[in-house]
Amino acid sequence: QVQLVESGGGLVQPGGSLRLSCAASGSIFRFYAMGWYRQAPGKQRELVATINARGSTNYADSVKGRFTISRDNAKNMVYLQMNSLKPEDTAVYDCNVNPPDDYWGQGTQVTVSS
Repeated sequence: QVQLVESGGGLVQPGGSLRLSCAASGSIFRFYAMGWYRQAPGKQRELVATINARGSTNYADSVKGRFTISRDNAKNMVYLQMNSLKPEDTAVYDCNVNPPDDYWGQGTQVTVSS
């Protein structure tokens, strides 16, 4: 099975940047489409960005032009570069396969606030 560990979150001011990392275990990682998801307090988890096994990407309208998802299959890593962060980006961010399975890790907290 693939196990995922997210990192890179933190507290950042509006307009700032963060890069989230997702480290995957397992040799089959490269065959899976991956996604970054987020859940803000009191809200449903939402899909932020996806990247398929060939590197094609898609983004939620709310982050398009600001966020970039990428992957490095040689390192079993998925990244989310987040620029021009807004308070509404505040959430716990999780990586998972896309479509996601039923197993979620702890995620990494992103807080955008002055």
